[in-house]
Amino acid sequence: METKEGADGPGGPDRGCASFNQDSTSLAVGTQAGYRLFSVTSVDKLDCIHESVDSPEVYIVERLFSSSLVVVVSQAMPRRMNVYHFKKGTEICNYSYSNNILSVKLNRQRLVVCLEESVYIHNIKDMKLLKTLLSTPSNPTGLCALSTNHSNSFLAYPGSATIGEIIIYDANNLSTVTMIPAHDSPLAAITFSSSGTKLASASERGTVIRVFSIPEGLRLFEFRRGMKRYVNISSLSFSPDAQFLCASSNTETVHIFKLEQHGPTGEEECPTWSAYVGKMFSAASSYLPSQVSGMMCQDRAFATVRLQMAGQCNVCTLAIIQKLPRLLVASSDGQLFIYNVDPQDGGECTLVKTHRLFGEDGQQEAGEREGEGEAEGTASPPQPCQSYAATVAMPASAPVPATLTGYSEDGGARKGEVIPEHEFAAGPVCLDDETEFPPINWCRDGSRSGKDKRT
Repeated sequence: METKEGADGPGGPDRGCASFNQDSTSLAVGTQAGYRLFSVTSVDKLDCIHESVDSPEVYIVERLFSSSLVVVVSQAMPRRMNVYHFKKGTEICNYSYSNNILSVKLNRQRLVVCLEESVYIHNIKDMKLLKTLLSTPSNPTGLCALSTNHSNSFLAYPGSATIGEIIIYDANNLSTVTMIPAHDSPLAAITFSSSGTKLASASERGTVIRVFSIPEGLRLFEFRRGMKRYVNISSLSFSPDAQFLCASSNTETVHIFKLEQHGPTGEEECPTWSAYVGKMFSAASSYLPSQVSGMMCQDRAFATVRLQMAGQCNVCTLAIIQKLPRLLVASSDGQLFIYNVDPQDGGECTLVKTHRLFGEDGQQEAGEREGEGEAEGTASPPQPCQSYAATVAMPASAPVPATLTGYSEDGGARKGEVIPEHEFAAGPVCLDDETEFPPINWCRDGSRSGKDKRT
């Protein structure tokens, strides 16, 4: 659920990246000037939760659910990850890596940093480095996905640079689960369902989208986005109940697919013309070439959206807003489109609201800033921020550690590689109650500062 654009990309100098949080209740946008967090729990009103100009040229910004923890990476220092408590305006910690950071994923157990040829897995409660996956296949876009369910932390990343293999890794138990041969071409997009039991993928060709069971890796569904042209799929996202899957690309069309479970006979309860044709295709598949029969068995889009522009990188998500299913599309020109989705009949989705994330002067046009008014009408108020109680706060000016020569997969480094800095917490961290575990300010010598010392 993330898209990135360079400073000179289609979004212009003010647009760097956009990502929805894990439950699609907020949108994070990075720009040349800094980053902003918006609440997307209302259709008519777009609240700016937080704005920061301390980190210019932001190209990665990720928020942990509705908490105050936000991860930021800027083009000015692409090898350093900064973790902030934005509500307090304090830095929790910062890590320096051996190469440019390409993506960051997080849930309530783990924080994953992806470089081109390595992956770092941290314990999010104390930021301790738990595992370093070295010599992973070349991954120049930093493609990876992390499940967000509280009971699992499955990590998915490319298993090959030439074909669409997916490695499923258990980030809780730090072990490889399986390898899924998903596509013939290299991967372009992957995402987990909210429960972590399904994984959707698309290749660089962008014509076929597949859904697999996790952790078994069995193919459950196959959808065809189109046949006439290859496209660059930039975003995949499941609905909260995993009954729908949306896909956006560099074309003007966003597709929504329905994950329908057919009965034992392959018939739906209410047969439709498309279901009848599909049944005829299935009957013919026994004597047709496998490539042709496979194409016939692929389901088409259940619903679609025609954007007003093409050739841009968009990020999409499906969410329940004010008790109705909605499709949200954040475009690389700084707009947020909200559509109504008909979960019964599908078809063309209806545009209900367009928000501009930035005005001509770089200020928010749609909605009001936090604290300037309550939502109008039936708008649901934004979820309260659950503060992340940090136990580590490293100074931003801390020096990068010297090059190490040893090697250990468990947080070590090979020759010539710089491992990230880290400090260990004195105890466990509660993610919901900042009064129980207040932040600790660490001095350069590793001791705690006076006012934050605890017995």
